Amino acid sequence: MPDRSWFFAAAGQQQGPYPDAQFRDFIARGAVTAQTLVWTEGMSGWQKAGDIPGLFSRAARPPAPPRNGTPAPAAAGAPMAAMGRGGAAPMVEGGYGDGSLSIDLPLWGFFGRCILFGLGILLVIPAPWAATYFYRWIVERLRVPGRPNLSFTGQVGDIWYVFVAIGLCSYSRATGSTAVQLVVILLQAFLAWMALKWVAGNIAANGQRLPVAFTGSALGYIGWYVLMFVSLISIIGWAWVISAWMRWICRNVDGTHREIVFNGSGLDILWRTLAFSFGSILIIPIPWLLRWYTQWYASQFALEPREGQAAA
Repeated sequence: MPDRSWFFAAAGQQQGPYPDAQFRDFIARGAVTAQTLVWTEGMSGWQKAGDIPGLFSRAARPPAPPRNGTPAPAAAGAPMAAMGRGGAAPMVEGGYGDGSLSIDLPLWGFFGRCILFGLGILLVIPAPWAATYFYRWIVERLRVPGRPNLSFTGQVGDIWYVFVAIGLCSYSRATGSTAVQLVVILLQAFLAWMALKWVAGNIAANGQRLPVAFTGSALGYIGWYVLMFVSLISIIGWAWVISAWMRWICRNVDGTHREIVFNGSGLDILWRTLAFSFGSILIIPIPWLLRWYTQWYASQFALEPREGQAAA
């Protein structure tokens, strides 16, 4: 696998990506041992380096000499900056290698962009710009195992009318009659479905758009949306509806080599949402709670090999 980049775990931190030649220099120096957890594209999870056939036998060669007198970097001290936007290998609480997604959210950068997104929707006209900017920023910080350097290729003019309509709906629900509000709920569900299809169809990796598409029907999406509102009557049942809804969305994502799954349970969603809601009453903790809540949601999505097919 000479053309692949490698990640490895050192001192509890994810290091990489490193090109194959540099990675094998680390092995030759002893910075990466047979017990070191490593990962490269095509592996379903982290493995001990010694368990990968041929890795150590191929690496048994002298390290490349430093160029221009500059010492080669020590693996154990490799800065986290080396991860950059290429840090696509999975790293989650409790260890490595379960295929979970993660997202890197600078506290104030994330909070500021959430406010900007909300203001853009409320002001209606800037809604397409605010939404496109927000999705582009979020996707670039999403870490997906085996898919480095994610980016968002959607443009402001693609579905600008959808976000303008979403902004207008927020005013209609606040001022309209009960009948109008019911119609607006259905319209909002349809608009959210269109936005989801647009986002899923405009994700790229390493500058190339991925063949990913959300194929769930508009009627199905609207049904889940309405069910969520109806379930509010039960006080807590909405959390289980959302958990099932997320699984339905995952099942309707096509174009991926691996299956996308959602692992969050209704109870997980319920207590975290309540904690977020009650904590937000104090105002000051909102930025920290918002980041915590969003990062947890992202970590509940994972990639698993499809039945009868090796992970790619």
